Amino acid sequence: MKFGRIALSEAEGAILAHSVEAGGRTLKKGTRLTAALVERLAAAGLDGVIAARLAPEDVHEDEAAGRLAAVVAGEGVAVAAPFTGRSNLHASSAGLLVVDRAAIDAFNRIDPAITLATLPEFARVEAGRMVATVKIIPFSVPQASLARAEAAVRAAPPVRIAPFRPMRVGLVATRLPSLKPSVMEKTARITAARLAPAGATLLAERRVPHDAAAVGAALAGLAAEGADLSIVFGASAVVDAEDVIPAGIAAAGGRVIHLGMPVDPGNLLVLGEVAGRPVVGAPGCARSPKENGFDWVLDRLLAGLPVGPDEITGLGVGGLLMEIVSRPQPREERPAPGRRVAAVILAAGLGSRMGGPTKQLATIGGVPLVRRAAEAARASGVDEIVVVLGHRGEAVRAALGGLAVRFADNPDYAAGLSTSLRAGIAALAGGAADGALVMLADMPAISAEVIDRLIAAFDPAAGRMIVLPTAEGRRGNPVLWSRSFFPDLLAIQGDTGARHLIGAHADAVAEVEIGAAAALDIDTPEALAAAGGMLSD
Repeated sequence: MKFGRIALSEAEGAILAHSVEAGGRTLKKGTRLTAALVERLAAAGLDGVIAARLAPEDVHEDEAAGRLAAVVAGEGVAVAAPFTGRSNLHASSAGLLVVDRAAIDAFNRIDPAITLATLPEFARVEAGRMVATVKIIPFSVPQASLARAEAAVRAAPPVRIAPFRPMRVGLVATRLPSLKPSVMEKTARITAARLAPAGATLLAERRVPHDAAAVGAALAGLAAEGADLSIVFGASAVVDAEDVIPAGIAAAGGRVIHLGMPVDPGNLLVLGEVAGRPVVGAPGCARSPKENGFDWVLDRLLAGLPVGPDEITGLGVGGLLMEIVSRPQPREERPAPGRRVAAVILAAGLGSRMGGPTKQLATIGGVPLVRRAAEAARASGVDEIVVVLGHRGEAVRAALGGLAVRFADNPDYAAGLSTSLRAGIAALAGGAADGALVMLADMPAISAEVIDRLIAAFDPAAGRMIVLPTAEGRRGNPVLWSRSFFPDLLAIQGDTGARHLIGAHADAVAEVEIGAAAALDIDTPEALAAAGGMLSD
């Protein structure tokens, strides 16, 4: 292929290297110039173009991409028509992407003009998702290079899909007094949701004592009922090869294949088999919907791929996953017991629903609402108090005179609640607080006792990283957030709070029933009057 500036008198049949305007029409890069197009360019005043002219031994980029994609694609992979030197490969069904890394590396080293890129190995894909692309870098590739690339992969296409199988899955959950039934119910829901994209279903769930004999009996029973795969969630983590779950697999007449995994989160996984069918002792992190090492093993089993000691011990590179929010980061030094809590009182808003006067300065029993909130926090076990100021900030500051609080100014308070939340959390970012209790200045029923109950339930090491009060099951305020959520809170925008984060991290939520205090806020003159309060100018 010859590339460079070509006189228009020699440009017919050449391929444009750059887009060109000619006679009100754009001729795009890659356009093959016909006689008519050359005349158009001449009429536009051009005497030459930057273009490529193919030699007899060159194969056009589209033809080359299409030919290579056809031999790269294996079982379960569909090839799209080539365009601009590219041919995309798509999954024909849901499953796992299986690639031959060595073959792809060799393919990509044949000629710099020839490239093949894929999704990560063993990526879970749905039908229709693009899994790989063949791209020819220049406008053509030599026939000799193309032939070598085709020959390298024709016998064993390096990209295929291992389709998921509609397996019937048994679930065993062990019980201890410390494990709430609600946790077990949530675990079953999350497990069913994990299985659904693969077309797998829960055959049955067995809740048994945390005892090897009980686990063994449950596994044997599920195998007899036709479970293709069984998953065991222990009420306590596996710490030894003789622990309850491995011993339960043996008690069912099965065997333990491997204990442990070089993936974090997911280290404490057990792989075994009973009656020739796989059994997975799930690590505790599998109770969360967040990706962890359990997903990697489960997906391979659902796709019928081999999983043994070699496969598991080969997961270390790339096995340090993003931490699920309910676990401390392994590199992070966590102070014990992780209950140093700062109160953040949001007192910057306009209070538009109150009809004009500053809501946080309204009084009950002669005490401004914002001062009531600060006094409750000061009488509780919080370590510090930050009050966010905005609308009538100096008046609010004066109402808190004499109290040991510090202030964070929010000049953007009119833009919504999120601005005050960000200002308050930012004031804590460099400090030592393990959590932030985000309080509203208009909730006079929140007492020091209520705050202390929320703090008592706060235990990041145990996964209780968001603590919120309820009133007859309905969630309210204030909400106590672990420091791990500070980056998420700082990213919130608009006139909204952080409720979406609670929904997204249900595994980290602990509820404390406190009754009506969680629901009482003073948003309107009517609500203030009903609480025995008065507006202040």
